Amino acid sequence: MRMLVTGGAGFIGSHYVRGVLDDAWGGPQPERLVVLDKLTYAGTLTNLERVDDDPRLVFVHGDILDRELVDELVAAADVVVHFAAESHVDRSITGATDFVMTNVVGTQTLLDAALSNGVDTFVHVSTDEVYGTIEEGSWDESCPVEPNSPYSASKASSDLIARSYHRTHGLPVCITRCSNNYGPHQFPEKVIPLFVTNLIDGGTVPLYGEGANVRDWLHVDDHCRAVHTVVERGRAGEVYNIGGGRELSNRELTGMLLDSCGAGWDRVVNVPDRLGHDLRYSVATDKIRAELGFEPRIAFDDGLRETVAWYVDNRAWWEPLKSRAALPGV
Repeated sequence: MRMLVTGGAGFIGSHYVRGVLDDAWGGPQPERLVVLDKLTYAGTLTNLERVDDDPRLVFVHGDILDRELVDELVAAADVVVHFAAESHVDRSITGATDFVMTNVVGTQTLLDAALSNGVDTFVHVSTDEVYGTIEEGSWDESCPVEPNSPYSASKASSDLIARSYHRTHGLPVCITRCSNNYGPHQFPEKVIPLFVTNLIDGGTVPLYGEGANVRDWLHVDDHCRAVHTVVERGRAGEVYNIGGGRELSNRELTGMLLDSCGAGWDRVVNVPDRLGHDLRYSVATDKIRAELGFEPRIAFDDGLRETVAWYVDNRAWWEPLKSRAALPGV
C-alpha cells in the first residue's frame, strides 16, 4: 500500500504518521508514506523527527492548492488520508480567506486528483463543529450540518464536496468527524497547550465569558487509531463520528489545568466571549463502535496528566512556536 498523508507535519497528522510507521495500532502498513505539508505556522518538521530515518517516509513541502503537485503525488498513492486544514476558529473570525481556500478548494483539488487517478481509499478528516451547537443529546451522522463559524463552515463545505464525489462519481470517500483533540505536539494556540504553557511561564490564561461552553475531549492517539480503522474497514460514502466520551465545560477544564500546574484562579482573566461561540458539542459514536469496533482507550484524566507533563518537559519544542506566531490570548 502506498499512502499520501496531507498535513502530516501538523499536530494530528504527524501523530498519525508516527503511529502508522511505528505500527502502533496494527492494520494496513504502507510500503511508502508520503507527507505533503505546506509548513504553515502550525506545522513543523520537528513533529516527524522520531521517524525521519524510516526509509518508507518521504516528505514533500507543498500546498494542496498546487494542482500539478497534488496530481503527481496522488497518482503514486493507493490511499489518501487528508488532515491538511486551517483549523483555529479565532483566526477564521478575523480572516476567513485562507480557511475557504485551503479547506474547501484544497479538498476539492485533492478529490479531483483522487478521481482522475483512481485511488482505492480517500479518508477526509473533519470535525464535530460542522454540526453547530446542541443544547442536549448528541448528534449522529444523519444530523444536518449547521456550522456557525467561518472555520466550521469551511469544513462543512469540504465534507459536502467529499460526499458529492462519492455520490456522483463513486469515489471511495469516508468522512470522519472528531471531537476536541488534545495531546503532545499540539500547537500552543489551542486551549490546553496555550493554558499550560502560559501557566508554567507564570502568566495568565484567558477564559471566554463565564466558561460555560462544553466540549467533548478525545486524545489524539485515540483519534488517529480511529482514523486508521476507517482506512482499513470504513465503508465508502459513510460518515463516522469519533468522540472521547468526556464532556467538560471550559471552566471545569480550566480548573483541572490550574490544578495540574499548581496555579490558582487568580491567574485566570475573563475575556469577552468569542463571536458566535457554540455552547456545546456532542457526537454520538454508536456507529463507529458497532461497525468498526472502535472504543477510546485513554481516560481523560490520565491523558491530560501526561500531556501537561510533556509540555513541561518539552519547552524547546513549543517556545519557538509561540514566539514565531501571533497567538490569540497570548
